[in-house]
Amino acid sequence: MEAIDRGRILVGGHAAKPSRDLQLNDEIEIREPGGLSRTVRVLGLSDVRGPAPVAQQVYAETEASRTAREAALNLRRMGVEPALAHTAGRPTKRDRRELADWDRWSATWEGPGNR
Repeated sequence: MEAIDRGRILVGGHAAKPSRDLQLNDEIEIREPGGLSRTVRVLGLSDVRGPAPVAQQVYAETEASRTAREAALNLRRMGVEPALAHTAGRPTKRDRRELADWDRWSATWEGPGNR
């Protein structure tokens, strides 16, 4: 229900509503947090809620959705580690230690007017 309320579920390209009945061959797009999305096709309908293996028999992910999702996951795996790309914001403990060492060992120039 929360995903429907947030507009993350589309049925036939339109925002899903909790009261909408599904039909055979409906395409459902499920947008997950993090930018991933899946598109599944309804293969059958059930009147009762059942176990996951039975539920998996009434829908199938489209081939285009599967390849796009796998490509996005591979890009995410091969991408830059977010912690290494972090250049701004609050310094880490290691950064603070390096700054303290730099301040402690920095040389000052005592020129003619600085004595």
